[in-house]
Amino acid sequence: MGVVTDRRRVVRVREGVRAARPDTLAVEEPLMVRLVGPGDLVSRARPLAAVAGGAVAGGAVAGGLVPVGGVVPVGGVLPDGVLPGARPAGSTLTVTMRTPGDDFDLVAGWLVSEGAVTAREDIAGMRLCPDEDNTVEVALAPGVEPPRQRAFATTSACGVCGSDTVVEVRAALRWPVAADAVTVGTGVIAALPDLLRERQRAFERTGGLHAAGLFTAHGEPLYVREDVGRHNAVDKVVGAALRDGALPAAGTVLQVSGRASFELVQKAARAGIPVLSAISAPSTLAVDLAEECGLTLLGFVRGDSMNVYTRADRLR
Repeated sequence: MGVVTDRRRVVRVREGVRAARPDTLAVEEPLMVRLVGPGDLVSRARPLAAVAGGAVAGGAVAGGLVPVGGVVPVGGVLPDGVLPGARPAGSTLTVTMRTPGDDFDLVAGWLVSEGAVTAREDIAGMRLCPDEDNTVEVALAPGVEPPRQRAFATTSACGVCGSDTVVEVRAALRWPVAADAVTVGTGVIAALPDLLRERQRAFERTGGLHAAGLFTAHGEPLYVREDVGRHNAVDKVVGAALRDGALPAAGTVLQVSGRASFELVQKAARAGIPVLSAISAPSTLAVDLAEECGLTLLGFVRGDSMNVYTRADRLR
């Protein structure tokens, strides 16, 4: 787990009175995602993480990292110490601004959102780059095509998704969420923002982080993640589910702490999540995409009030 918060000196003005004091801020740093190709040697000097769930040598630690000396890939030992891959060594897939921590979840979830992977076996392994900070190297399983390469950075305010249109997203879905027969009580939906807020540990100290949580239809928390970017928080949740072999996330509800954008609907649909609930408003394109995919989209979920924009038949 990286450093999530930092202390800075500020001048607080209250009722015309100035006072110097420390303030706790959320950390925002770039993360480069690099595809590792054939011929890249595995360094044992830095952690290497298996995408599959379960025990690894040395034991797992917070954030899904593996201690030094931990072993690797899904499905067995690396041949000759080489990470398999489909693209030339050093290909940069994307650079995103994020809050450090749960970086392997973030990368795995981003690959799901880009339509590159659908199962943990699609990722051969991930590691922290031994030579560069804030860099994760990922190797895809043989036959798995990487997402298209990014020529620019994505910000914490807005991510970038691989599909450009509503029709493209629906056509690319591996798990059609429209057929999901889950129903959710309005009381369960109404309780989710508070359940999510209770688990926002960094937000409690900074007030500056978004959160996303995956819940059962009965309101039981499965995964909760925080990040300065709401799209990153969702990717971390989806990535955690992928690494646990829990995709598609049928019968679940994704609760987010902010608004519902087109990209968040896309991420939910690609993970097989049938219900997306947001504290704030959705965009028009988000509603269009939810309608096209058959996803239940809720906004302004506050107290006992909520707006249901699509597939209200799932609420009881």
